[in-house]
Amino acid sequence: MNKAASPLPKLALIAGPTASGKSALALALAEREDGIVINADSAQVYRDLRIVSARPSAEDEARAPHHLYGYRDGAEACSAADWAADAKAEIEAAHGGGRLPILVGGTGLYLRTLLEGIAPIPDIDPAIRRQVRSFSVEQSYAALKREDAPAAERLRATDTARIARALEVIRSTGRPLAEWQREKVGGIGRSVSLRPLLLLPPRQWLYERCDARFGAMFSEPGISEVRALLDRGLNPLLPVMRAIGVREIAGCLGRSLSREQALEAGRTATRQYAKRQYTWFSRQPPADWPRWTAALDCGGLDDALAALELQGAR
Repeated sequence: MNKAASPLPKLALIAGPTASGKSALALALAEREDGIVINADSAQVYRDLRIVSARPSAEDEARAPHHLYGYRDGAEACSAADWAADAKAEIEAAHGGGRLPILVGGTGLYLRTLLEGIAPIPDIDPAIRRQVRSFSVEQSYAALKREDAPAAERLRATDTARIARALEVIRSTGRPLAEWQREKVGGIGRSVSLRPLLLLPPRQWLYERCDARFGAMFSEPGISEVRALLDRGLNPLLPVMRAIGVREIAGCLGRSLSREQALEAGRTATRQYAKRQYTWFSRQPPADWPRWTAALDCGGLDDALAALELQGAR
Protein backbone atom coordinates (compact mmCIF):
# COMPACT_ATOMS: atom_id res chain seq x y z
CA MET A 1 0.00 0.00 0.00
CA ASN A 2 1.97 3.00 -1.30
CA LYS A 3 0.31 6.30 -0.50
CA ALA A 4 3.41 8.48 -0.21
CA ALA A 5 2.35 10.73 -3.09
CA SER A 6 -1.20 11.34 -1.94
CA PRO A 7 -2.10 15.04 -1.74
CA LEU A 8 -4.85 14.31 0.80
CA PRO A 9 -4.37 14.96 4.54
CA LYS A 10 -3.25 11.92 6.49
CA LEU A 11 -5.40 10.08 8.98
CA ALA A 12 -3.83 7.30 11.05
CA LEU A 13 -6.05 4.48 12.25
CA ILE A 14 -5.07 1.90 14.86
CA ALA A 15 -7.79 -0.68 15.42
CA GLY A 16 -8.26 -4.16 16.79
CA PRO A 17 -9.70 -6.11 19.70
CA THR A 18 -9.67 -4.99 23.29
CA ALA A 19 -6.37 -5.41 25.14
CA SER A 20 -4.35 -5.67 21.90
CA GLY A 21 -2.13 -2.67 22.69
CA LYS A 22 -3.89 -0.01 20.62
CA SER A 23 -3.71 2.80 23.18
CA ALA A 24 0.01 2.37 23.83
CA LEU A 25 0.79 2.33 20.12
CA ALA A 26 -1.39 5.39 19.48
CA LEU A 27 0.34 7.29 22.29
CA ALA A 28 3.78 6.40 20.90
CA LEU A 29 2.69 7.59 17.46
CA ALA A 30 1.22 10.83 18.84
CA GLU A 31 4.46 11.64 20.64
CA ARG A 32 6.54 10.87 17.55
CA GLU A 33 4.38 12.61 14.94
CA ASP A 34 2.85 15.53 16.89
CA GLY A 35 -0.46 13.74 16.81
CA ILE A 36 -3.84 13.95 18.48
CA VAL A 37 -5.39 10.69 19.69
CA ILE A 38 -9.11 10.41 18.89
CA ASN A 39 -11.13 7.73 20.63
CA ALA A 40 -13.11 5.22 18.54
CA ASP A 41 -14.30 2.94 21.34
CA SER A 42 -18.00 3.04 22.16
CA ALA A 43 -17.58 2.42 25.91
CA GLN A 44 -14.81 4.97 26.37
CA VAL A 45 -16.96 7.89 25.22
CA TYR A 46 -18.83 7.85 28.56
CA ARG A 47 -17.43 9.88 31.44
CA ASP A 48 -18.99 7.43 33.92
CA LEU A 49 -16.53 4.64 33.09
CA ARG A 50 -12.84 5.55 33.14
CA ILE A 51 -11.64 2.41 34.93
CA VAL A 52 -14.24 -0.07 33.72
CA SER A 53 -13.84 0.93 30.06
CA ALA A 54 -10.01 0.90 30.36
CA ARG A 55 -9.62 4.47 29.17
CA PRO A 56 -6.06 5.83 28.97
CA SER A 57 -4.78 7.01 32.33
CA ALA A 58 -4.58 10.65 33.26
CA GLU A 59 -0.79 10.34 32.99
CA ASP A 60 -1.03 9.07 29.41
CA GLU A 61 -3.54 11.74 28.49
CA ALA A 62 -1.06 14.35 29.75
CA ARG A 63 1.62 13.10 27.34
CA ALA A 64 -0.41 13.86 24.21
CA PRO A 65 -3.86 15.30 23.45
CA HIS A 66 -6.64 12.72 23.78
CA HIS A 67 -10.06 13.66 22.43
CA LEU A 68 -13.54 12.08 22.59
CA TYR A 69 -12.72 10.19 25.79
CA GLY A 70 -15.23 10.49 28.62
CA TYR A 71 -16.99 13.38 26.94
CA ARG A 72 -20.53 11.98 26.98
CA ASP A 73 -23.00 11.51 29.83
CA GLY A 74 -24.02 7.88 30.14
CA ALA A 75 -27.67 8.92 30.40
CA GLU A 76 -27.61 9.72 26.66
CA ALA A 77 -26.77 6.96 24.21
CA CYS A 78 -24.03 7.88 21.75
CA SER A 79 -24.92 6.46 18.34
CA ALA A 80 -22.42 5.71 15.61
CA ALA A 81 -23.72 8.74 13.72
CA ASP A 82 -23.28 10.96 16.80
CA TRP A 83 -19.71 9.80 17.27
CA ALA A 84 -18.85 10.07 13.57
CA ALA A 85 -19.98 13.72 13.50
CA ASP A 86 -17.85 14.47 16.56
CA ALA A 87 -14.85 12.57 15.15
CA LYS A 88 -15.12 14.38 11.82
CA ALA A 89 -14.94 17.72 13.62
CA GLU A 90 -11.91 16.59 15.64
CA ILE A 91 -10.12 15.35 12.52
CA GLU A 92 -10.76 18.62 10.69
CA ALA A 93 -9.48 20.59 13.68
CA ALA A 94 -6.31 18.49 13.84
CA HIS A 95 -5.63 18.97 10.15
CA GLY A 96 -6.33 22.69 10.49
CA GLY A 97 -3.72 22.88 13.24
CA GLY A 98 -1.15 20.97 11.21
CA ARG A 99 -1.29 17.91 13.45
CA LEU A 100 -1.82 14.24 12.73
CA PRO A 101 -5.21 12.84 13.82
CA ILE A 102 -4.92 9.28 15.13
CA LEU A 103 -8.10 7.24 15.42
CA VAL A 104 -7.80 4.42 17.93
CA GLY A 105 -10.43 1.94 19.05
CA GLY A 106 -12.21 -1.32 18.54
CA THR A 107 -15.76 -0.32 17.61
CA GLY A 108 -16.03 -1.35 13.99
CA LEU A 109 -19.43 0.26 13.49
CA TYR A 110 -18.06 3.64 14.56
CA LEU A 111 -15.14 3.39 12.13
CA ARG A 112 -17.26 2.13 9.26
CA THR A 113 -19.79 4.93 9.77
CA LEU A 114 -17.05 7.59 9.76
CA LEU A 115 -15.25 6.27 6.70
CA GLU A 116 -18.13 4.98 4.58
CA GLY A 117 -20.96 7.22 5.73
CA ILE A 118 -24.40 6.46 7.08
CA ALA A 119 -27.67 5.48 5.52
CA PRO A 120 -30.05 8.48 5.34
CA ILE A 121 -32.83 6.73 7.26
CA PRO A 122 -35.62 9.10 8.36
CA ASP A 123 -36.43 9.38 12.05
CA ILE A 124 -38.34 6.35 13.26
CA ASP A 125 -41.97 6.92 14.24
CA PRO A 126 -41.87 7.03 18.08
CA ALA A 127 -45.01 4.91 18.36
CA ILE A 128 -43.49 2.21 16.16
CA ARG A 129 -40.26 2.31 18.14
CA ARG A 130 -42.10 1.91 21.44
CA GLN A 131 -44.09 -1.01 20.07
CA VAL A 132 -41.09 -2.81 18.62
CA ARG A 133 -39.01 -2.29 21.73
CA SER A 134 -41.80 -3.78 23.84
CA PHE A 135 -41.57 -7.10 21.99
CA SER A 136 -39.54 -10.05 23.14
CA VAL A 137 -36.69 -10.98 20.82
CA GLU A 138 -38.68 -14.03 19.72
CA GLN A 139 -41.67 -11.87 18.76
CA SER A 140 -39.47 -9.38 16.93
CA TYR A 141 -37.64 -12.08 15.01
CA ALA A 142 -40.89 -13.76 13.96
CA ALA A 143 -42.24 -10.40 12.74
CA LEU A 144 -39.01 -9.64 10.89
CA LYS A 145 -39.16 -12.99 9.08
CA ARG A 146 -42.59 -12.01 7.80
CA GLU A 147 -41.80 -8.40 6.91
CA ASP A 148 -38.13 -8.46 5.87
CA ALA A 149 -37.09 -12.08 5.38
CA PRO A 150 -33.62 -11.31 3.92
CA ALA A 151 -32.76 -9.27 7.02
CA ALA A 152 -33.92 -12.07 9.29
CA GLU A 153 -31.73 -14.54 7.40
CA ARG A 154 -28.67 -12.35 7.93
CA LEU A 155 -29.18 -11.96 11.68
CA ARG A 156 -28.84 -14.33 14.59
CA ALA A 157 -32.22 -15.05 16.16
CA THR A 158 -30.89 -13.78 19.51
CA ASP A 159 -29.47 -10.47 18.24
CA THR A 160 -31.99 -8.29 20.05
CA ALA A 161 -30.72 -4.85 19.03
CA ARG A 162 -30.21 -5.52 15.32
CA ILE A 163 -33.49 -7.38 14.94
CA ALA A 164 -35.38 -4.50 16.57
CA ARG A 165 -33.59 -1.98 14.38
CA ALA A 166 -34.41 -3.83 11.15
CA LEU A 167 -38.03 -4.26 12.18
CA GLU A 168 -38.59 -0.64 13.18
CA VAL A 169 -37.03 0.58 9.91
CA ILE A 170 -39.22 -1.57 7.66
CA ARG A 171 -42.34 -0.62 9.63
CA SER A 172 -41.56 3.09 9.84
CA THR A 173 -40.23 3.70 6.31
CA GLY A 174 -41.71 0.90 4.23
CA ARG A 175 -38.24 0.05 2.95
CA PRO A 176 -35.83 -2.64 4.18
CA LEU A 177 -32.79 -1.54 6.13
CA ALA A 178 -30.51 -3.04 3.47
CA GLU A 179 -31.91 -0.69 0.82
CA TRP A 180 -31.19 2.34 2.96
CA GLN A 181 -27.68 1.10 3.69
CA ARG A 182 -26.86 1.05 -0.02
CA GLU A 183 -27.31 4.84 -0.08
CA LYS A 184 -24.69 5.80 2.51
CA VAL A 185 -23.69 9.46 2.66
CA GLY A 186 -21.23 11.59 4.61
CA GLY A 187 -18.21 9.25 4.80
CA ILE A 188 -14.73 10.81 4.81
CA GLY A 189 -12.85 7.82 3.38
CA ARG A 190 -12.27 9.48 0.00
CA SER A 191 -11.16 12.81 1.45
CA VAL A 192 -8.23 11.55 3.55
CA SER A 193 -5.08 9.54 3.00
CA LEU A 194 -5.87 6.74 5.42
CA ARG A 195 -2.93 5.00 7.10
CA PRO A 196 -4.49 2.02 8.92
CA LEU A 197 -2.99 -0.71 11.07
CA LEU A 198 -5.00 -3.60 12.49
CA LEU A 199 -3.63 -5.26 15.61
CA LEU A 200 -4.31 -9.00 15.55
CA PRO A 201 -1.86 -10.47 18.07
CA PRO A 202 -1.62 -14.14 19.10
CA ARG A 203 -4.92 -15.13 20.65
CA GLN A 204 -3.50 -16.74 23.78
CA TRP A 205 -1.48 -13.60 24.53
CA LEU A 206 -4.58 -11.50 23.90
CA TYR A 207 -6.84 -13.57 26.15
CA GLU A 208 -4.31 -13.47 28.99
CA ARG A 209 -4.29 -9.68 28.70
CA CYS A 210 -8.10 -9.68 28.72
CA ASP A 211 -8.10 -11.60 31.99
CA ALA A 212 -5.56 -9.23 33.52
CA ARG A 213 -7.51 -6.20 32.30
CA PHE A 214 -10.74 -7.29 33.90
CA GLY A 215 -8.90 -8.09 37.11
CA ALA A 216 -7.64 -4.50 37.14
CA MET A 217 -11.17 -3.21 36.53
CA PHE A 218 -12.39 -5.16 39.55
CA SER A 219 -10.55 -2.79 41.88
CA GLU A 220 -12.07 -0.42 44.40
CA PRO A 221 -12.04 2.49 41.88
CA GLY A 222 -13.80 0.30 39.30
CA ILE A 223 -16.33 -0.93 41.84
CA SER A 224 -16.96 2.66 42.92
CA GLU A 225 -17.63 3.66 39.31
CA VAL A 226 -20.28 0.99 38.92
CA ARG A 227 -21.82 1.82 42.29
CA ALA A 228 -22.13 5.48 41.28
CA LEU A 229 -23.63 4.46 37.94
CA LEU A 230 -26.22 2.24 39.61
CA ASP A 231 -27.11 5.03 42.01
CA ARG A 232 -28.21 7.13 39.02
CA GLY A 233 -31.05 4.70 38.26
CA LEU A 234 -30.44 4.80 34.51
CA ASN A 235 -32.34 2.72 31.97
CA PRO A 236 -30.63 -0.71 31.99
CA LEU A 237 -30.83 -0.82 28.17
CA LEU A 238 -28.53 2.19 27.77
CA PRO A 239 -25.12 1.33 26.27
CA VAL A 240 -23.29 2.53 29.36
CA MET A 241 -25.25 0.05 31.48
CA ARG A 242 -24.43 -2.80 29.11
CA ALA A 243 -20.69 -2.15 28.99
CA ILE A 244 -18.58 -5.16 29.91
CA GLY A 245 -17.88 -5.10 33.61
CA VAL A 246 -20.95 -3.16 34.69
CA ARG A 247 -23.29 -6.14 34.91
CA GLU A 248 -20.70 -8.36 36.56
CA ILE A 249 -19.63 -5.82 39.18
CA ALA A 250 -23.28 -4.91 39.78
CA GLY A 251 -24.00 -8.59 40.43
CA CYS A 252 -21.29 -8.65 43.05
CA LEU A 253 -22.57 -5.46 44.66
CA GLY A 254 -26.09 -6.88 44.72
CA ARG A 255 -24.82 -10.17 46.16
CA SER A 256 -26.28 -12.24 43.32
CA LEU A 257 -22.67 -13.16 42.44
CA SER A 258 -19.73 -13.86 44.67
CA ARG A 259 -16.55 -11.94 43.96
CA GLU A 260 -15.00 -14.98 42.28
CA GLN A 261 -18.12 -15.62 40.21
CA ALA A 262 -18.19 -11.99 39.09
CA LEU A 263 -14.49 -12.08 38.23
CA GLU A 264 -14.90 -15.21 36.16
CA ALA A 265 -18.01 -13.87 34.42
CA GLY A 266 -16.20 -10.64 33.57
CA ARG A 267 -13.11 -12.40 32.29
CA THR A 268 -15.26 -14.65 30.13
CA ALA A 269 -17.26 -11.72 28.76
CA THR A 270 -14.07 -9.80 27.96
CA ARG A 271 -12.52 -12.75 26.13
CA GLN A 272 -15.72 -13.35 24.16
CA TYR A 273 -15.89 -9.69 23.18
CA ALA A 274 -12.25 -9.75 22.09
CA LYS A 275 -12.94 -12.87 20.03
CA ARG A 276 -15.83 -11.16 18.22
CA GLN A 277 -13.72 -8.08 17.55
CA TYR A 278 -10.83 -10.24 16.35
CA THR A 279 -13.11 -11.98 13.85
CA TRP A 280 -14.59 -8.69 12.64
CA PHE A 281 -11.24 -6.99 12.10
CA SER A 282 -9.85 -10.12 10.46
CA ARG A 283 -12.63 -10.24 7.86
CA GLN A 284 -14.37 -6.90 7.41
CA PRO A 285 -11.75 -4.22 6.63
CA PRO A 286 -10.14 -4.14 3.16
CA ALA A 287 -7.56 -6.84 2.48
CA ASP A 288 -4.83 -4.26 1.81
CA TRP A 289 -5.02 -2.80 5.31
CA PRO A 290 -1.85 -3.93 7.11
CA ARG A 291 -2.33 -6.53 9.86
CA TRP A 292 0.12 -6.60 12.77
CA THR A 293 0.13 -10.10 14.22
CA ALA A 294 2.92 -9.87 16.80
CA ALA A 295 2.51 -9.16 20.50
CA LEU A 296 3.49 -5.63 21.56
CA ASP A 297 4.55 -6.33 25.13
CA CYS A 298 8.19 -7.09 24.34
CA GLY A 299 9.00 -3.97 22.35
CA GLY A 300 8.29 -3.85 18.66
CA LEU A 301 6.54 -0.48 18.77
CA ASP A 302 8.97 0.99 16.24
CA ASP A 303 8.31 -1.81 13.77
CA ALA A 304 4.56 -1.53 14.26
CA LEU A 305 4.69 2.22 13.72
CA ALA A 306 6.65 1.74 10.52
CA ALA A 307 3.80 -0.43 9.22
CA LEU A 308 1.56 2.63 9.31
CA GLU A 309 3.53 4.09 6.35
CA LEU A 310 3.54 7.58 7.79
CA GLN A 311 6.75 8.72 6.14
CA GLY A 312 6.55 12.08 4.46
CA ALA A 313 5.00 15.40 5.33
CA ARG A 314 1.53 15.68 6.78
